[in-house]
Formats: sequence, structure tokens, C-alpha cells
Amino acid sequence: MLGPSVHVDTFTRDRLPPLDTWPAMPGAGLAYPEYMNAAVELTDRMVERGFGDHVALIGNGRRRTYKELSDWTNRLARTLVENYGVKPGNRVLIRSANNPAMVACWLAATKAGAVVVNTMPMLRAGELAKVIDKAEIKLALCDTRILDELVACAKESQFLEAVVGFDGTANHDAELDRAALDKPVNFEAVKTGRDDVALLGFTSGTTGVPKATMHFHRDILAIADTYAKNVLRVTPDDIFVGSPPLAFTFGLGGLAVFPLRFGATATLIETATPPNLIGLIEAYKATICFTAPTAYRAMLAAMNEGADLSSLRIAVSAGETLPAPVYEAWTKRTGKPILDGIGSTEMLHVFISNTLDDHGPGRTGRPVPGFEAKVVDAAMHEVPRGTVGRLAVRGPTGCRYLADKRQAEYVKDGWNITGDAFFQDEAGYFHFAARNDDMIVSAGYNIAGPEVEAALLAHAAVSECAVIGAPDEERGQIVEAYVVLASGHEADALLVRELQEHVKATIAPYKYPRSVRFVDALPKTSTGKIQRFALREATRV
Repeated sequence: MLGPSVHVDTFTRDRLPPLDTWPAMPGAGLAYPEYMNAAVELTDRMVERGFGDHVALIGNGRRRTYKELSDWTNRLARTLVENYGVKPGNRVLIRSANNPAMVACWLAATKAGAVVVNTMPMLRAGELAKVIDKAEIKLALCDTRILDELVACAKESQFLEAVVGFDGTANHDAELDRAALDKPVNFEAVKTGRDDVALLGFTSGTTGVPKATMHFHRDILAIADTYAKNVLRVTPDDIFVGSPPLAFTFGLGGLAVFPLRFGATATLIETATPPNLIGLIEAYKATICFTAPTAYRAMLAAMNEGADLSSLRIAVSAGETLPAPVYEAWTKRTGKPILDGIGSTEMLHVFISNTLDDHGPGRTGRPVPGFEAKVVDAAMHEVPRGTVGRLAVRGPTGCRYLADKRQAEYVKDGWNITGDAFFQDEAGYFHFAARNDDMIVSAGYNIAGPEVEAALLAHAAVSECAVIGAPDEERGQIVEAYVVLASGHEADALLVRELQEHVKATIAPYKYPRSVRFVDALPKTSTGKIQRFALREATRV
């Protein structure tokens, strides 16, 4: 039963999928009041519980206590309402790298009753336009250092009316910050319903057409009260660090929701290279790290050269499956667990994981308490142990696409079908086999091949192209492009570089093809459809 809503802008409530297409959502013993605001629970409520003087956020040279974060977000929330007319249910886009100001803007907009859309700083104007049009966003908050793409987008958008800058550094010298300066620190947050949409998480499928996943206020707390509480066992003494962008639900959970829910500390870094992460861990004695297997390889090498990462009690492997050799090397070198798991934007966060008491190489683990999982065939029948099939999962969070027919593809018979191929061993552990679709997962980033193809085809030298994920030891997969050249162009290293730079300038730079192969023709069916599977098979030879 869907609870009451206080949204005066009913855009998201009106575009929820029909209730009969939702996944089943067992309660898992979680109980939340009918009216609640997730941002209040992560700030003001923590101050009431006695954490006011405890450090909540570290970043850009400053430490901010829970009281300071509560006051800061209250000022910003009041500014959004009084100066910019934000009403409950309005969508607000936030664009920034990982820093305390981005967290504050997310919390403030949530307190104001808005539905937040966090976006990555690397997205270009064309990609941002798809998000803005899908969610009909009128207001965007952006770090002033990266305003250009959003300003360009606003000039062409039929929806985006205002782009307001905030200072992502510690100076608080931008339009939003100046407007908030004289506001009182007290703000009566909107008493949203627990089933009011609080967050739109955008994900791209194989076609590159954005899907928006809708998450309620209660969902934001549920991921903390299941995974963070039971698997990570977070305490107020924990200090979090990591590389996933806050724009990803994985990063938002691991670097904001989880620490703030339990009175712990989040340490944020804008450029999360392995050396920078290592420096942060050493400087602040971080205890929980979220990053990709490739970064853990670099950390292992750094430890051999004298880096001190002994403060870490948990390493969480994010974004791609954890190779057994990395697990074995990490546990041998540190004597501490590195936990693999799997989550999805549709489910908001991790739903299967190894645990502190039960972890091992080459396996994803068991369902997080509160979740159920099984491996099924195309008819939704559970397959025998050891047989590869489709992963089906359900729990207190689940897929609700914003006005998208693909809801029927993701949810079957009350189960979320994640698009992953898995098998379950005799002991009940789940093991990742492959992706069911053509999504390329490179160093933790999901990249839709057709989107890269479209960018390449916009270059005059490209006649035809096909993009696949090619195996790579360091990144798991890399984007590999097979290109048929237009007449008059020469296949050489200079052109490879030119095509790569063209893609970087057209779409987010991390999507560029690290490998470009020039071919005379692409394999096709009799109807002219490109056979990408043939290209993938060729990479395995």
C-alpha cells in the first residue's frame, strides 16, 4: 500500500509504475513513520542524539561537525525555498565532484522536499539534456568550477530555467552560498511521506536511453539499516573514504548515507586516484574504503613501498567483480577482509555481499539480511545449483522506473531481474558469471556501447563502427571500437588519437575507446545487423 504524499508537484508520484508491476518488497523488520524526511534523519536527528560535536564531513581542508552540517543544510534549504521557489516534489539537479558542498546541497534540497537528481561532473551538455528532459528539471545547482556544460544546456532546454552556482571549495563564495549567508540556522523541513520520492537515480541501458529509478525517503534509510548495519557494522568511530562518485547511488550510500546514519565520518576527495586515496587513508586513519579492484592493486603495491593502511578494518570492492587473486593478495598482505558484493541503481545499493565473518575468493556472497535472491531461467524457474542463469532478487528496496516501459523487463513475478548472469554453489554462495546484455563495465563505470558508437559516427572519418567490451587485466573491461573508415582517411596512430579525443569531447571522457581497431568491414547478419558477439569472440582468441 502506497503511503501518503505531501508533494504539491506530483510529477514523480504520477509517473510511478503501476503497483502491479512493482517488485515484492518484504519489510525485513524495517519500520519507518508515515511521515519522515531522510535528510532530517541524517543531520538534525543526529544532533538530537548527541552527535553534534562529532565530525560528519572532511573535505577541501575542513572538518564539519554534525551541528555545522545541520546548520549549513538548514540555511541552504531555506534559501532554496525562499529565494528560488522550490516546492515539495520539484526536481533539483546537482552537479559536482565529491566534496562536502555537494553533500550539503543534496541534503538541503531533500529537506526542502525536492526530488534530487545527482549528476556526474564529466557529463556533457547533450547527456545532461537527456536527464533534464526526462525528469523535467527546472532548477540546477552546480559547482561554479564546472558551470559551462549546464549553462550551455540551459540555453537549449525547454525545462531548465535556472542554474545556480555553489562553491565546491571551502570558501563559500558563490551565488547560493551568498544567498544563504544571512539565513537562520533553523528550518522546518518538509514533512515528506516515507513513500514520497526523494531521489532519482539515472542509469543507462544498452541503448543509451536514460532510465530514472525512483527511490523513496524510506529507501535511503533502508540501505543503511540493512547493508551498512549488518554487513559493515558501522560505528561512530568509523571514517569512510572511497572513489565512487556521489552521483552514483553506490557512492551516495557509501560516502554519505552510511556514515551519517550512524554518526560516523565521511572523508571526501574530488580526484580519487589510488595515490590520493592512500594519502587520505594515512592522513585521517580511515577505517572503511570503497573503491574498485584496480585501486586495491595499486594500494597493495604502495604498501610494499611503505604506505601505512593499517587503519582500514574493511575494504569494500565496488563497481566490478573482485578477481580472486586480488582478494587473496589483499587478505594475505593486510590480514583484513576485502568484501565483494553486488548492487544496482534500481535496487539503490548492495543486496548480495560477503561479510566480515564469511568471505572468500571468487564469490559474491549471500543476500544481505532483508533481501532474498535466486538464480532462474527464462521462465522464472529456479535452476539447479551450479547452473548459470538470471539473477533474481527482492527486498526492502526495488525497481520503480520513472514512466518507462522497461519496468516490465526488470521486474518479473515480483522479482527484480538485474541483468546479471549468476550461479549458486552447493553451499549457497552466489557467483558472478557475466552481464546479460552489452553493457561494458570498465573500472567500475557502466558504459553503453551504442552511445560511444554514436559519438564516433559523428566524426567525418568514421563510416561504420561497433563498440564492445574487451577483457582487460587492470580495468576488467575496456571500451574497444572497430572502425570502418570513410574514403580519404588513413588508418594510423594519429587518427586513433583524434577519434579518442573526439569521443571525450562529445560524451563523458571515461567512455572513450581505449582500443581502436580499423577494419575493412563489420560482421553482419543477412538483414544488416552488426554481429557484436562475433567481435567479442574474436577478442578471446
